[in-house]
Amino acid sequence: MNKSAILSVLSLTLAGGMCEAVFAQGVAYPSKSIRWVIPFPPGGSGDVLARLVSPKLAEMLGQQIIVDNRSGASGTIGTVAVARSTPDGYTILSNTLPFVANPALHSKPPYDVIKEFEPVMLMANQGSMIALHPSVPVKNVKELIALAKSRPGQINYGTAGAGSNPHIAAELFTMQTGAAFTPVHFKGGGPVIIAIMAGEVSMSFLAIAGATQHVSSGRMRAIAVTGTKRAFSMPEIPTVIESGVAGFEFSAWHWLMAPKTTPRPIINTLNTRLKDVFKLPDVVQRTRIEEFEIMASSPEELGTLLASEVPKYARLAKERNMRLD
Repeated sequence: MNKSAILSVLSLTLAGGMCEAVFAQGVAYPSKSIRWVIPFPPGGSGDVLARLVSPKLAEMLGQQIIVDNRSGASGTIGTVAVARSTPDGYTILSNTLPFVANPALHSKPPYDVIKEFEPVMLMANQGSMIALHPSVPVKNVKELIALAKSRPGQINYGTAGAGSNPHIAAELFTMQTGAAFTPVHFKGGGPVIIAIMAGEVSMSFLAIAGATQHVSSGRMRAIAVTGTKRAFSMPEIPTVIESGVAGFEFSAWHWLMAPKTTPRPIINTLNTRLKDVFKLPDVVQRTRIEEFEIMASSPEELGTLLASEVPKYARLAKERNMRLD
């Protein structure tokens, strides 16, 4: 789903203008540094986006923003830490699809997406590629599906951890095509790339920006991208839809959240300033290079999207028997 489609379906807008200073309980916001929690290790796509955006946002807010990587348990540790933090705008969370999928992967959900968080902005989305070790004897998606069906469960793929984006993408692909693969879980996306190049796993669904150089070097082969449009950096690679799998799309949403009951003026300030950041020419250029599509939604638009995504991934977890405990 592209930006215009999402924002037309979720056609809500922020009400009113913003003042330069926002006051919460009589104190101007922000009056001290802000902690931006990334619940994954450094180097992933969410970390890249946060480190690209946060210095510009800090300049606009007049306060330091500290990027804090609190990884573990497929993003759960950092996410729960933010949910339990004081709702004063000084601890915020950026996350991606594991945020909405993880609760469905536990018998006792560690947090509630809707009840424990305030949406701030859907910042961007980012497509993935289906990347293979060069020895895998397929040249396109149809051949991959045929090979997997002829060897059920024998073709393995790397994930950045159970419940991570590559894991979710592969399970969606299996559910739609009937081609079954066996996951091998690593701690982060970097080890997955290394494992593919070493031939330890056959394939994965990788963030485009992080894998392009390895495709160009010939150490892995890309057969399709998972978004609705071809990648800026590899326009010669078709989408999965163009490759014959009608309706398949996987995009990694990148959203910004705050703890529940964070005052609305603070939410609006963060949203408005982030919109200004995403208009900066150098940010536009960098996000394009990193294969991010800027969304810059309102809080209401993100809230509506989350309400639809939670049941979607609950169904996936049930149908594919995806569990973390």
